[in-house]
This record gives sequence, structure tokens and C-alpha cells, in this order.
Amino acid sequence: MMHTKTSIISPFTLLLSAYYFFYFALVGIYVIFMPKVLLELGYAPVEVGIIYAAAPFMRFLLPFIFRHAIALTPKIYLISLISTFFATLLFIISVEDFWLYLSANLLFGAAMGVSLPYVETIALASLSKQHYGKVRLWGSLGFMGIALWLGKILNVPHEALYYLSSMALFTLFFGAFLIQYDSDIHSKIQENASFSLTKYWAFWISIFLMQVGFGGFYNFFTIYETSHGISLEMTSWMWSFGVICEIVMLYFQGALLQKNLLNILQFATLVTAFRWLMLYLFPNSILLTFASQSLHAVSFALYHTAAITYVFSLYSQKKLAQQFFLGIAFGLGGSVGAIFSGKIYGEYLFLIEACITFTAFIVLWIHQKRKRNISND
Repeated sequence: MMHTKTSIISPFTLLLSAYYFFYFALVGIYVIFMPKVLLELGYAPVEVGIIYAAAPFMRFLLPFIFRHAIALTPKIYLISLISTFFATLLFIISVEDFWLYLSANLLFGAAMGVSLPYVETIALASLSKQHYGKVRLWGSLGFMGIALWLGKILNVPHEALYYLSSMALFTLFFGAFLIQYDSDIHSKIQENASFSLTKYWAFWISIFLMQVGFGGFYNFFTIYETSHGISLEMTSWMWSFGVICEIVMLYFQGALLQKNLLNILQFATLVTAFRWLMLYLFPNSILLTFASQSLHAVSFALYHTAAITYVFSLYSQKKLAQQFFLGIAFGLGGSVGAIFSGKIYGEYLFLIEACITFTAFIVLWIHQKRKRNISND
């Protein structure tokens, strides 16, 4: 483990920034544009739903495989980068066939679920808390940049697939160079087998519920706002404003992360519950909806950084812990949140999401009490 923290301007941080930029640009194309592409190519909405449940399912399943059968070594990480690029090439030749495309998505989800936890572990070990956010914000810039660019120029559905492969290739290129900065002592499979979710069960339930609560926002915010008289153009500005606030928080959050991380997570979870309550109470207020979007700085940027930093400190199996965080939160929580929000969509969507998120706050408070007891034993 590195004991000295890398400065904000160095070959390492430049490579890491580039990795984040292209990785999340890749995610942006996949999440924002590919569902529409599939519909234009004749996929039924239910088929799109199945496709988009595949990758999160693999992210959830993967940590359990690594816990018992595979160690996350530099070689496995490099294979994941190559597999991500290969999967995007398979997308191009298989997109016309549902089952082949679904298979390619399973590979894509598995590969993406390996590389990010590996890189996050290197970043957290090498960067100070002040510098991490300033590097990680390049991922947000990549996500927003590709959204704005393709939103202007995308005309032919297959163009999105070519951009997807290009971003995967750049992710592979810059990601491969990061291996030389991995100074972690890699856990053996036998050591990973001792990893326990039950010891801190309340924490894992809380991060799961937090992402379930985001389901309505990620999948129905645009539909919800436009159904209440807000124009599509204004809604797109609301999305962009949320990302801008996220970037600002990532840049300046260093001082906050010196505080108690559990307290930060509780605060961010409670703020998120309030955010959803605002959307329920004032769905047709442009001013208050922009105000709720400003809270994305806390409910995503600050929460995410505090959560992965806290997980990093909680377990000795650093990479496996990051895999479980990605798998349980964005994998299982994202999948359940998407399906559940579709079931409950209507007037009370964000009221229910606020209640789910408040439950996540209560469970996190239980974790804090239990952790104190475990520490005193």
C-alpha cells in the first residue's frame, strides 16, 4: 500500500483523469443513447428493459465469483479492459439479434464491473481525499460532454455504437497504463473467502436502498417533469445543472471528507430523501426543481466519494470491497430501483422514493450503532 499521496499534477493523475473521462463517456453513451437506438432498431420496450437489466445483474453477481474463485490481479483487470472493448465490437455485429446482443451485454456488464473497482482502489490508495474528487470529476465531464456532443450530432442509430467502441478503446489505452501504479498486495482467493457482508449488514442494506430510491429519478425524471408542464428543453437543462453541481462538489469536497465519513453518509442520505420530497411536493415549479437538482452535489457526488472511501477503510480486501459496493449499490439496487419505479410510477412516485431513502438513513444509523458495539468488543 502506498503511504505517500500522489500530487494532483503528475503522469499518474493525468492517466487516471483520462481513464475516468473515457470510462464515464462510455457509460454516458450506453445509458443515455443506446435505449433510444434499440427502440429505433425495432426492439420492444420490454426487450430494452431485459437488456438493461443484464449489465447490472452481472455487476451484482461478479463479486461473489471473485470472493470464491478469482483474485482481482493486474492480469484480470487488463482482460476486463480488453473484454469491454471486445463487447462493444460485438454490439455492432449483434445489435440486430436480441439474444446475441443480450449475450454481449452480459459480457459488457461483467467487464465493466471489474475495471472500475480496480482503478478506484488504486486512486484511493494513491490520492489524498482533497485530490481524489478533483481527478474523479473528469468522469462527470466525460459523461456530460458526450451527452451534449451526441445530443447535437447523432442522426444514424449505428453511429452511437461506433462512438461506444471508440470510448472503450480509449478506456483500454489509458487504463492499461494504470497497472504500473498498483502497489496493493493482491488478496489471494483464500483471503477473499473471509470477506463478510453480514458483519456490516446494515451498511450494505442502506446503500442498496439508497440506489433503489434513485430508480424513479434515473428512469422517470424527464417523463415526470414534462407530464407536469415543464418543457423537454428545460428538463434537459435541469439534468445538466445537476451534473454541473456534481462537478463543483467533486472539486471542493476535500475538506468535507476530513470529517467523520459515516456522518457525511447519513447527512447525504437525509438530504436525498428531502430532495425526492421536494419533487413530490413541487413537480411543476421550475425554481424548486432546479433547487432539488442542486442537491445532486450532495446526494451523488459527496455520497459516492464518502461511500467508496468508507468501504476502502472498512475491509482489508480493498478491491473486492469496491466490487461489492458497485455490485450491491449500482447493480442490484439499480436493477430493483428501475423495475420498482416502473411499477409505482404516478403521482406518488417521489413520495415513495423519499420514504425508501429515509429508510436507508435509518438503517445507516443502525449500522453506526452496531459498528460502535463491534469496535468495543
